[in-house]
This record gives sequence, C-alpha cells and structure tokens, in this order.
Amino acid sequence: MNFLAHIYLSGERDQIKIGNFIADGIRGKKYLEYPEQIQKGIILHRAIDTFTDAHKTVRKSTKKLHEPYGHYSGIIVDIFYDHYLAKNWNNYSTTPLDIYAGNFYNLLDDYYQLLPDRYKNMMPYMIKENWLYSYSNIEGISRVLNGMNRRTKNKSKMNFAILELEKYYDEFEEEFTSFFEELITYSNHKLKSLLE
Repeated sequence: MNFLAHIYLSGERDQIKIGNFIADGIRGKKYLEYPEQIQKGIILHRAIDTFTDAHKTVRKSTKKLHEPYGHYSGIIVDIFYDHYLAKNWNNYSTTPLDIYAGNFYNLLDDYYQLLPDRYKNMMPYMIKENWLYSYSNIEGISRVLNGMNRRTKNKSKMNFAILELEKYYDEFEEEFTSFFEELITYSNHKLKSLLE
C-alpha cells in the first residue's frame, strides 16, 4: 500500500512507474503480458518488497504493531512510511508533492487501458481524494487506515493504528529515514540493472 514510495523509486520513466504501481495486482507470470518497460516496473516492485520485508529496521517498526495487528502490521508500516515520505517530500524531490501527484494521476489516465480492473475502479477515488498528497498529514493517513479496515471487513482493526503512529511518531520517523536511504540506493542499483 505504499504507493508513493513505489512511484518515487521508479525514477523518471513513465512505464516503469505504471508497472511499479500496478504490481500488487499482477499475479505470477501474468506480468509477461505487459509491455517490456511495464514488466520491468513490476519486477522492480517485487524486488523492493523483498528487500523491505527482510530489512531489520522495517522489522523493528513492525514489531511495535505486531501484538495488536498481527500480519497486518507490515501493511500498516508501509502506510506509515509513505506518510513520512510525503511529509518530508522536499528532502527527496525538487518537484512539489501536489504537482508530482497531479502528474502521476495524468499518467494513470494515459495508461488507463493497461490498468488491471481493481486499479481502474480505485483510480477515481485516488484522484478525487488526492491520496498521494493526503499521505502528508495525519488525517490523510487516518482515512487510508479506515479504508483498509473496511476492506478487511473490520477484521484488521487497522483504523486504530493511528494511535500507535502518534505514540511512536518520532521513532517511526527515524526508522523510516534510515531505512529509506538504503532503499533508494538498492532501488537505483536494481533499476539500473533492469535497464541495461
């Protein structure tokens, strides 16, 4: 669910961004049905997820959430980390976040026909509620967590995770900052190797 991070880590290539964005909706070898650059975006997404899930700093973050949220703790940390990326966006990009988000929504429109159905259905809400920009504030993250909880038919109780975000706010931010520097380096190397 960390859409902003995946888009950002795709660099400047449009089709890599699209592939990285839709990757969770593409199972197994289905990615081979897409254009080559989109395939590379999907492969990049999968590599980022593998790197993230195994990282000791990310595990430190998820540990704080494991008892109340179980296997949903990783999804919650993804959402929290997108918050810190959006909040500190100026440290990572010279393009203001509202413009960056708008450019990406236009890109989704350009590639609409290639989007899996679940992304086509999600897109109007994403744009209307400006998800990517809304990650920068607590209210936006609260809305995302509420939406995720509804999708799990209230089983995950993720809507309450905003309490942990507030309780451990500075700790989560430090963990995100140190981890994201490593993730940027890893993603840049992976993307370079995919494009060679």
